[in-house]
Amino acid sequence: MKLLRYGDKGAEKPGLLDADQHIRDLSGVITDIAGVALAPESLARLAGLDPHSLPRVPGNPRIGPCVGNIGKFVCIGLNYADHAAEAGMPVPAEPIIFNKWTSAICGPNDNVEIPRGSRKTDWEVELGVVIGKGGRYIDEANAMDHVAGYCVINDVSEREWQLERGGTWDKGKGFDTFGPIGPWLVTRDEIADPHALDMWLEVDGHRYQDGNTRTLIFRIEQLIAYLSRCMSLQPGDVISTGTPPGVGMGIKPSPVFLRAGQTMRLGIQGLGEQRQITVQAD
Repeated sequence: MKLLRYGDKGAEKPGLLDADQHIRDLSGVITDIAGVALAPESLARLAGLDPHSLPRVPGNPRIGPCVGNIGKFVCIGLNYADHAAEAGMPVPAEPIIFNKWTSAICGPNDNVEIPRGSRKTDWEVELGVVIGKGGRYIDEANAMDHVAGYCVINDVSEREWQLERGGTWDKGKGFDTFGPIGPWLVTRDEIADPHALDMWLEVDGHRYQDGNTRTLIFRIEQLIAYLSRCMSLQPGDVISTGTPPGVGMGIKPSPVFLRAGQTMRLGIQGLGEQRQITVQAD
């Protein structure tokens, strides 16, 4: 099942993508793709619906972030060994955790703003994991039962603010529009193995990232168990699991960073694609 949110920013409605790639309106069934609507029993009820019994949404509406009212947007750094090498950093012994502010969240095809004065805005295609069943001190053996589904995330990053402005990665990761999520939340049953998904990112048609989730250092079940020791996980929380090599910061001999007027395209096998145009922040 592919769940989505469509409509104007701040007024998105819940939807479902049918087998013919048409959007079906879920407003008569749930209020949003958020919180308890992502719990296992709710997803089972949605899966039992006949998509053709739902109103078809006309035209081509804007696609919003595929999860609404996100409580926590937790990210994992340096979770691919080859990305750690290109960044010149050691492979971490434990997951590196940072956060994106929820004000960074935007739709998968919304414009991405280059912050005022930025010289080092970068890209990162990542697998997003959406929590459906909350908990604390979750065992690895049961961790995947807590997953509602998966999505594409672009972990846009301003490297100067991340690495050169007094520490704390959160500063460089949380600018407005730095968290495109979607287009779909693909439920767990549709992805046979989330640790074998091709992923890629292009800027102006040039492919910079071309990886696969099989090279994750910490697998999804490990991340969920680890994070649940630091915080309670709740339905609708989003975990961004790290990026493969090919980020602009790591390009040799000279790094390449984003500027206004460029186009990013990125995707993950089975989870859809994003497309963003970069614009200068007002």
